[in-house]
Amino acid sequence: MTALARTARRQRAVAVPVLLAGLLLLLVAVNVGLGDFPLSVLEVARILAGGGAQADRFVVLELRLPRSLTAALVGVAFGMSGAVLQSIARNPLASPDILGITAGAGAGAVALIVGSGGFVGGLLAAAGLPVAALLGGLLTAAAIYLLAWRDGVNGFRLVLVGIAVSAVLTSTTWYLLIVADITEAARAAVWLTGSLNGRGWEHVVPVAVAVGVAGGCVLLGRATLAVLRFGDDSARALGVRIQSAQAALIGLAVVLASVAVAAAGPIPFVALVAPQIAMRLVRSAGPPVLAGGLLGGVLVLAADVASRTLLPAELPVGVLTAALGAPYLIALLARRTRRTDA
Repeated sequence: MTALARTARRQRAVAVPVLLAGLLLLLVAVNVGLGDFPLSVLEVARILAGGGAQADRFVVLELRLPRSLTAALVGVAFGMSGAVLQSIARNPLASPDILGITAGAGAGAVALIVGSGGFVGGLLAAAGLPVAALLGGLLTAAAIYLLAWRDGVNGFRLVLVGIAVSAVLTSTTWYLLIVADITEAARAAVWLTGSLNGRGWEHVVPVAVAVGVAGGCVLLGRATLAVLRFGDDSARALGVRIQSAQAALIGLAVVLASVAVAAAGPIPFVALVAPQIAMRLVRSAGPPVLAGGLLGGVLVLAADVASRTLLPAELPVGVLTAALGAPYLIALLARRTRRTDA
């Protein structure tokens, strides 16, 4: 690679995240302005800067802003989680929703939503939804890692084990919905589609902390993640402790995905699609963590804006991401099948 090409790649690696961050802020302002009393982007910006009438400030800061911030942070968390898992497995299918991590987090959260009886249920109720989802995600990730371990973690084996575990956990979740009280089951069913309705600051804070701490640690470990993409032998030759590095990075990815699930439900396909699109925008060797996270936030916010403006009835954001992500997954599987046959 020539010096000019390397310079162009470095500039692209900086320019794409900056542009995505700007687009993310614009979508936040647009989404905050939507409602029974619409506000322009400039009006939203003036209110966020401390201006505007008291009534407008209440509507923006207390009623609308938490929903948009939740959407942005959840998308960032899913995007970063997907980038980490796809890099470690060296497989574009290795996202938290395909591997079953979001299903585990969802099962833990549904167990809390539909009932808190018994000793375990009491502990979950006391801990709250983010902790219940985090426990479900961590236990699921540990089970998948142990089941997929054969003198190391193979990406293809990891995906197959994750799909099987996801099927078991999905069945468990639906069983919980069937035996639950009808009101609790209805509330959990809406949450399982991936919804941003009624989100407040109590949803923003946990996912903001997770993105700040776990996401920051992932960004600090980008060099290790880049080495792991070359394979186990190359990583060992470069002095990386593979098992400990994989376990730490997978743990951070699970924290990001689980807390995002607790905040807005298991919004499908964002963690699968965002890192791959970001990789093509940046033209990097593997899924970029920062750009993947920012693009995840853009996708979730764009889906929420589209649901509230372009459709005749407002739908949960997870319905739109599923409708857009499912064709991408089919195309990805078809392309990999053609490569294998060739």
